[in-house]
Amino acid sequence: MKPLPRLPFDGAVDGDGHVLEPPDLWQRYLEPAYQGRGPTLRLDDKGLEFLEMDGAASKIVRGGMPAGVGAMDRVGGHVYEREALTGLKYVDLAPLGAMDAGERIQRLDMENLERAFLYPTLSLFWVAECEDEDLTQACLRAYNRWIVDFCSDSGGRLLPMAQLSLGDPEAAEREVRRVAEAGAAGVFVPPFQWTRKPLGDPAHDRVFAAAEECGLPLGIHPSLEPKWTAPGRYGEYTSGKYAFFLNVTSADAVRHGFTSLFQYGVFEKFPKLRIIVLESGAGWVGYWLDRMDTVYASPQGFGTRELLPEKPSFYFRRQCWISGDPDETSLAAVIPAVGSDRFFWASDFPHPDHPPDYIPELERLTRALPEAAREGFLGANVLSAFGL
Repeated sequence: MKPLPRLPFDGAVDGDGHVLEPPDLWQRYLEPAYQGRGPTLRLDDKGLEFLEMDGAASKIVRGGMPAGVGAMDRVGGHVYEREALTGLKYVDLAPLGAMDAGERIQRLDMENLERAFLYPTLSLFWVAECEDEDLTQACLRAYNRWIVDFCSDSGGRLLPMAQLSLGDPEAAEREVRRVAEAGAAGVFVPPFQWTRKPLGDPAHDRVFAAAEECGLPLGIHPSLEPKWTAPGRYGEYTSGKYAFFLNVTSADAVRHGFTSLFQYGVFEKFPKLRIIVLESGAGWVGYWLDRMDTVYASPQGFGTRELLPEKPSFYFRRQCWISGDPDETSLAAVIPAVGSDRFFWASDFPHPDHPPDYIPELERLTRALPEAAREGFLGANVLSAFGL
């Protein structure tokens, strides 16, 4: 295996890394009443991998797509050879640290990283097609139990993030309280909900209240989404042949969810709720805050001033943090302008829609920052956001 780049700065924390869940996770962790209905991977008649959910083949995750979701290292020439055991490339080609906690610690040591917050892969896929909310809740409970177990022997270096579905706010509230007791570092939601209610909708207040009470930050993380979430201005524009467009614009969903929190006055109702904006870049947030403040201060106010006595940028600087990609060339200029204690970096390892050279890019970006902002961006800010 080609040696991994090593960061010359100490104390770095990966704010958004991923795991490749084992395909038998739901066979092992799903409650008996739902056994046999959870997600798994299969081979089609051409030998290509596809995702199966509740006995049905995915219409999105098919044609060998699962085999490539851990390909970041291979793109960069860091090939970790494994013995082929399963016949599933998703497993047999998994990079170092993507499926094994001991390997992930080894990878952190090689890269000179202190800790990593861990998010899923398959659970960001199947939620886009499972319309049975009871099954969704059960499958997420299973994943959340597994990720806590996965991180349990890491000495606090691997930090588990629990996934929620707001399709049943009462069940989501219960899960917030359960994972807080179980040892999750925080919780997160995808930008869409099958109810089609925006994130900030009052129907979700009980979940915000539980997260605030339990001291768990709430992240907004992109996922695959149902086709009905796509804007219709271009007609049917959701197929794989538009993959470039869809990847570039996927952060729009996170921005919409984030903005809805201001629309509904969530930060005033829950002044100790911490919000983490994930995997959508961070250079845009300077403009976004300026635009929200402008609309807020306009003569009409558009109803926002009735819910928020302070302008939106005030609440961002009080209650929000955002992850930036190491390859963002404009971020060094944005961070001092917005507030250097609100930003942290993330690798997105092992997903190949981000470049594999995140360590060299992180070094470049860190050196471009004012010296006073470096420690925070590398790790102190994300630890502060999570109360660690």
